[in-house]
Amino acid sequence: MEKINEKNLQTADVTKPLNKSQRNALIAAIVASGTDDLNVMFLAFSMSSIIADLAISSVAAGWIATITNFGMLAGGLVFGVLADRYSKMKVFYLTILTFSIATALIFFTPNIQYLYLLRFIAGIGVGGEYGVAISIMAGLVPSKQLGRISSLNGIVGQIGSITSALLAGFIVPALGWRGLFLFGLLPILVVVWAKLTIKEDELGINTDEVVEDAAAEEIVGAKPAISDLFKTPALTYQTIILMVMTTVQIAGYFGMMNWLPTIMQEQVGVTVSGSSSWMITTILGMCLGMLTFGQILDRIGPRLAYGSYLIASAIAVYLFTFANSGAAILIGGAIVGFFVNGMFAGYGAMISRLYPFKINAIANNTILNVGRAVGGFSSVIIGYILDVSSVSMVMIFLSSLYIISFIAMMSLKQLKRANFEQHQLHIQHKVND
Repeated sequence: MEKINEKNLQTADVTKPLNKSQRNALIAAIVASGTDDLNVMFLAFSMSSIIADLAISSVAAGWIATITNFGMLAGGLVFGVLADRYSKMKVFYLTILTFSIATALIFFTPNIQYLYLLRFIAGIGVGGEYGVAISIMAGLVPSKQLGRISSLNGIVGQIGSITSALLAGFIVPALGWRGLFLFGLLPILVVVWAKLTIKEDELGINTDEVVEDAAAEEIVGAKPAISDLFKTPALTYQTIILMVMTTVQIAGYFGMMNWLPTIMQEQVGVTVSGSSSWMITTILGMCLGMLTFGQILDRIGPRLAYGSYLIASAIAVYLFTFANSGAAILIGGAIVGFFVNGMFAGYGAMISRLYPFKINAIANNTILNVGRAVGGFSSVIIGYILDVSSVSMVMIFLSSLYIISFIAMMSLKQLKRANFEQHQLHIQHKVND
């Protein structure tokens, strides 16, 4: 791909103020990430009740989350293609309706097989929503602001997780775990509001309205497809490296949230009231980390932003091994959360900058959901390490993942100019209208 003139792109990065429909579409895309996290986390807060009620083993229960991840991968692949080929907003609505209705139907669960099926379908909707929402954002805001916007997307996701915990605390004792899943219908309110306040013909974000450069047209065919991510050797390498990075991101997150509270409490001998205090401080650290990372990403670019956070994550996770009191666990959890999950908000912005706008949803959904499917197995690996070795080996394993991601990221030369990529030409098209 020929090098794009950075001076022209910086000029293109100045847009007119968003109209009402564009502003509401941006809000809907950000809020939707909170609603899908809300639905996904219902499982975490009802797992013990599900195990007891359905009389299933821990292994069978563990497969619920794994099958959900497989659904996310399938949904990411299918809905990403549909969004880039047809209407992004219509596909966006469809993803929300899919995971909302499937989640609510879990209320009628008679057995584990039914639950597997409904969680797989819900996963399809959640996996599809992410990349489509990011693509909508990328079509509406300048590249130099996309890091900050995507950080809000991640923070709302954490708010969704907290809301899920609060709902579980009130609903499960009163209506049982099945009653909790009925609240999966709440995200439909986002669709209703968006349909009433957004005129799709005023958005200017659909593929057929985008003017791409000649080099991008050579890579992307008339119908965007997943194969476009591997069209050239350079694109293939870029896609694989980004998949490695998202796999590490998900693996580190699941490893931290699922195992570190137990590991630290057992090692230190300190009880942190049901891990709730640890979870709260860690989530607050994550939110601050995302907010900070978005600002850094927009100012210095993904290469330096990810480089600093990846190295800091490797160090913070390993040093967390030496926490020797309740206070140290809480402070350490916030610091680890700040770096480890602070990076998550930047992937949508980085991927959107590295691929033509015509395959934006495909790129975001495919890369992240491959990372989800592979990285989700980290909990199993950590459990095995604990069985055969020690806590120190777990920390070395997690720290090593971030070093691997750092090395992979540094080999991606395209990141040097990731602030000046194709989707900004879409912004220029809107300026000229």
